[in-house]
Formats: sequence, structure tokens, C-alpha cells
Amino acid sequence: MSDQVRASHILLMYEGSSRSTATRSQEEAIEQIAAIKAEIDGGADFAAAATEHSDCPSGSSGGDLGEFGRGMMVPEFDEAVYDLDVGATSGVVETPFGYHLIQRTG
Repeated sequence: MSDQVRASHILLMYEGSSRSTATRSQEEAIEQIAAIKAEIDGGADFAAAATEHSDCPSGSSGGDLGEFGRGMMVPEFDEAVYDLDVGATSGVVETPFGYHLIQRTG
């Protein structure tokens, strides 16, 4: 069995998060990512939400990060994605880059 996974994500950075140019506060970011999570839980398309909201360049491709192996992402992201079943979406995951929603796609 391969230890590779495929995932998409939505990232909301905030002022002071790693590599961030965002001007939103940390509080605004957590409120916004929670609202996006509620929309997805209500049936909104993950890729469309990523395209609209994500601060990561992957947002332009629906949040797709492609395939990657264990240890290639920061530990918080790595742990969350490997805990998900294919097709599942995480709760809010905080990393040094900001707040993520992660969908395991493979």
C-alpha cells in the first residue's frame, strides 16, 4: 500500500501568520474559515469554495495539492490529512500558515 495521499485545502492566512500578506486578524480568519466550513457541510462545493476563498496559490485549481507523502507537509496538516478517509473534509486545522480546511481526495 502506498503512503501517498492526495488532498485539496482552503487556507485563510491572517496578519502575522507565516509567509502571510493578509491584513485580516486571527479572529477574523477563524470566523471566516468556520463560515466556509458550515457552507461545505451544508453542501457547497469544496473546490469552488477554495477557488473563491483560499489564500494559497492552489486555490486557483480548486485547492488541489496533488499527491504527497508523510512528512512533506507541516506536522499539523500531515496528521489531519492522514486521519481523514478519502472524500472526507477536516474540521479547522491550524498551522503556522493560518487556518485550513482539508479534503482528502485520494
